Amino acid sequence: MYTNIISENRGVVQIITINREDKLNALNVNLIQEIGQEVARLNAEKNVRGIIITGKGEKAFAAGADISEFAHFNEAEAKEMSTKGGKVFNSIEQSEIPVIAAVNGYALGGGCELTMSCHVRIASENALFGQPEVNLGVPPGYGGTQRLAQLIGRGRALDMLITAKSIDAITALNYGLVTQVVGLAELLPTCITYIEKLVGKSPLAIAEVIKCTNALYENQDGLEFEVDSFARSFETPDFKEGTTAFLEKRKPNYR
Repeated sequence: MYTNIISENRGVVQIITINREDKLNALNVNLIQEIGQEVARLNAEKNVRGIIITGKGEKAFAAGADISEFAHFNEAEAKEMSTKGGKVFNSIEQSEIPVIAAVNGYALGGGCELTMSCHVRIASENALFGQPEVNLGVPPGYGGTQRLAQLIGRGRALDMLITAKSIDAITALNYGLVTQVVGLAELLPTCITYIEKLVGKSPLAIAEVIKCTNALYENQDGLEFEVDSFARSFETPDFKEGTTAFLEKRKPNYR
């Protein structure tokens, strides 16, 4: 179905693997669109409780964009590439199904931007994060300046962006860019276990939490959005099941 990614189902978990190991999983235009198509499909079907995005092999999650593809682009072509890719990254951020970045090795440039569009980032000990675009004479083009500042703060983000320096997994953990660092062999099992723990949570409530949190960064009144979301939830079957299960002292059975 896809030429640049592998999508594998493991029950409640879907694993999307960037499959360009010989290119250190560099992101080309078609690859990004394939990720977008798969995330859209999974959100439409709603048959899984979480999505994992990772890279093939042990060296790289995604070592940036495929420079050979856009080195000769003009302004119009560059804007089209950035706009289309940005829409995919936005769709990942807005996915109602949680998306976990399993960061194995290099996550540079567009690769780092892809991890930041995911809801949670878990890194292997050999992970390396960076936005080195200024070395090519451009700023990031897939939301890197915006999301990095949101996640680690303006000062640290600008330090990384203007110097093009990379940070290791432990520094990323200290910065708040990732939530957990594990051994490479434990990376996927840890991410799978993370998603399996969500099975006992309301999928509708999780989707609303994602929307409410995103509202803060979308020029909306986040508090008002949360009030409306909270009120709407009272009309859902998940609210009825969750409260009934609590009162009956049993585990909820969300569908």
